Amino acid sequence: MPLDERHQVQARSFGAVADVYERGRPPYPEDAIDWLVPPHATRVADLGAGTGKLTRQLRRRGLEVIAVEPSAGMREQLRRAVPGVPVLAGTGEQIPLADGSVDAVLAAQAWHWVDPVLAVPEAARVLAPGGRLGLLWNRRVEEVDWVAALSAIMGSHRSPDSGRHAPAVGPPFGPVERHTVAWVHHLTRDEMIDWVASRSYVITLPDAERRDVLDQVRELLVTHPALAGREEIGLQMVTRCSRADLPR
Repeated sequence: MPLDERHQVQARSFGAVADVYERGRPPYPEDAIDWLVPPHATRVADLGAGTGKLTRQLRRRGLEVIAVEPSAGMREQLRRAVPGVPVLAGTGEQIPLADGSVDAVLAAQAWHWVDPVLAVPEAARVLAPGGRLGLLWNRRVEEVDWVAALSAIMGSHRSPDSGRHAPAVGPPFGPVERHTVAWVHHLTRDEMIDWVASRSYVITLPDAERRDVLDQVRELLVTHPALAGREEIGLQMVTRCSRADLPR
């Protein structure tokens, strides 16, 4: 399958496992959100909002949040998880908001799904002068030996976001700033299985291959010396952030 076609199939895969995504995916460190949200912001768009992992964190800060998500299945989960937040069907290339209507556009674990040639000017269109585009990705630290083994089982070389965590943005935005936050995500064994099962490159495997991958992960969780007997797993993470502002 050509890379662009495979990318599109993976991009459309999440709706069918939205409940698994909601259970398995981690939140984002507050330090990363502090760095990304501009101090003057009151109204923020969460682009590619998924099941609302970032949406709920922004809302708890007292921000007015509008969630934009292309998948109907994900939007359904989001409405249940974060009631009262406007949830709109849309993409990075077609954001269903008026010109200059938000102070920030944030995309968590989502910008690698968009065409930046179209999405950059579209984000600029909906931002007020001085508005900010903020992008972030959670990544596991693969230097840990059991995490490296996990990645090998999952086949994460097929990940569409591999190597895309320092994106170029370009005009009309100013220079891109980068920031990385290190943290530890604590999760149960079942949540770890859901986290693996929610990866697009696992979702889109043939059924037998997907079952085999999840069985191998279960085996790793009970046999690896760093994990055996543990009810809770500490997964070392880094969150890679980029921000760029419009001129005022």
